[in-house]
Amino acid sequence: MAADPKATPSGLQTGQRPGDEADPGTPGTGEALCPDCDGTGKQHGRACPTCGGTGKVVQGIGGA
Repeated sequence: MAADPKATPSGLQTGQRPGDEADPGTPGTGEALCPDCDGTGKQHGRACPTCGGTGKVVQGIGGA
């Protein structure tokens, strides 16, 4: 399988945060509150590693 040209060294797609299921703006997705920090953007006094401190993640919608 060929490497994805948009992937970063961490394996994430360009514009993705660790908790994102897809790139922002991907059809069939939407922003949701980060399940790990409950939308605060912080865990243990630091930026949440799941959402990168934004409090939001991109998730699939519609149960598809």
